Amino acid sequence: MQVGKVSEPILKRSVLRQIKHRREEVLWGPGVGMDCCMLNLKEEEGVLLTSNPITFGKDLPFDIAVHSAANDITAAGGEIIGILMTVLLPEGSPEAMLQNMIKETEKTCEACRIEIMGGHTEITAFVNQPVITVTGVGKIRRSRATATAGVLPGDEIVMTKWAGLLGTAILAREHNRKLTSRYNHDFIQNAVEFISYLPTEKEALLSEKAEVKLMHNASNGGIFGALWELGARTGLGLTADLNKIPIKQETIEICEFFDINPYQLLSGGSLLLVTGKGNELADMLCDDGIPAAVIGRFTEDMGRIIRNQDERRFLEPPKSDELYRI
Repeated sequence: MQVGKVSEPILKRSVLRQIKHRREEVLWGPGVGMDCCMLNLKEEEGVLLTSNPITFGKDLPFDIAVHSAANDITAAGGEIIGILMTVLLPEGSPEAMLQNMIKETEKTCEACRIEIMGGHTEITAFVNQPVITVTGVGKIRRSRATATAGVLPGDEIVMTKWAGLLGTAILAREHNRKLTSRYNHDFIQNAVEFISYLPTEKEALLSEKAEVKLMHNASNGGIFGALWELGARTGLGLTADLNKIPIKQETIEICEFFDINPYQLLSGGSLLLVTGKGNELADMLCDDGIPAAVIGRFTEDMGRIIRNQDERRFLEPPKSDELYRI
């Protein structure tokens, strides 16, 4: 395809024709000459927006950005309606690449009841690999639209699934050849399939019924980064127990291989949930097939501390994710 905005024929056959799933909230969807989408929401509902680029791999599944956007919306207490996609492709990219990209994204969106509402597609000499940015659009009952929802000292932090899930999957996929020098195929493939744990809608919906005060999506900066951000959002201190943070053996070993910290590794697929009834919530989630554990609690002082038996360390503001060190 030539440099510049894709032509109308390509837009029609390789983008618009691949988008089939629709939602009643979307009055204007994607089309030739359509620069905006339009939503129709009820008076008691608000709009949630989030943006997620894929910038950390060459051949990653396109559904990562979709799930990341959906997880941000659900962690805020809302329901995702649709996405806007910005797709930048290198000069000379075949049209089949674009068509497959939209097909795969539409498949994920249909499975998650998400509409591709619009976006922009361009061929440019300023990128040397595909760059995809997904903007998620969701709705939320205004009664739920509170930033911290009365979090108090003593409230507990429940973590779902495992630390470093998405980062482990990306490392196993992107560095498969390096890892085979130490690990067998099944071990690496198990790590690649951690991507299947990305959706968090089920646990978010269950948590809504369990007096959860706040949900936070663990992503860049890993679990340590997510804990720091919880403290920053609430204005409280917190203490977390390193030995209670769930983590997969594949994550531990792959992080040792690359000499990185698994607790500061991209942790998409994991939610941090704040509640006054941590054990009850963790048991309820586990009974429904979602691994969960109480890993810490909020404190009156401002320190944000990780304990490891008799040792303790203070958390720092999250920096670049460990994934970018490889």
